[in-house]
Amino acid sequence: MAGMSVEEFEENVSTVCSNSPTVRNFARHGAANWVSMRAYLTDESVVDVFYNQKTGKTSFAQIRGNRRIFGADNRKGWHWHARENPSQHIEAEREISFDEFLAEIERSI
Repeated sequence: MAGMSVEEFEENVSTVCSNSPTVRNFARHGAANWVSMRAYLTDESVVDVFYNQKTGKTSFAQIRGNRRIFGADNRKGWHWHARENPSQHIEAEREISFDEFLAEIERSI
């Protein structure tokens, strides 16, 4: 994702969502340097996706009942927010892509 344009990021997330059997629908809003997307899943949870091209900040969060239940982001280095304790940071060895994140969710549904 590093160096990816907003358009490239959005296209990637849209393609992954369109090909996923667990995504019912998705929406986006954004501006020139950032995009925020929301994917609505078959288990009634949602996935919030954020990317800022200028800062490189990227985040993914599965939300249920207005609470993050699973997540990943690159604030202070790539890390996971595990289901067991979503407030905990578990360091990732490499960048986490959206398709990798959604695949983790699909394994748990």
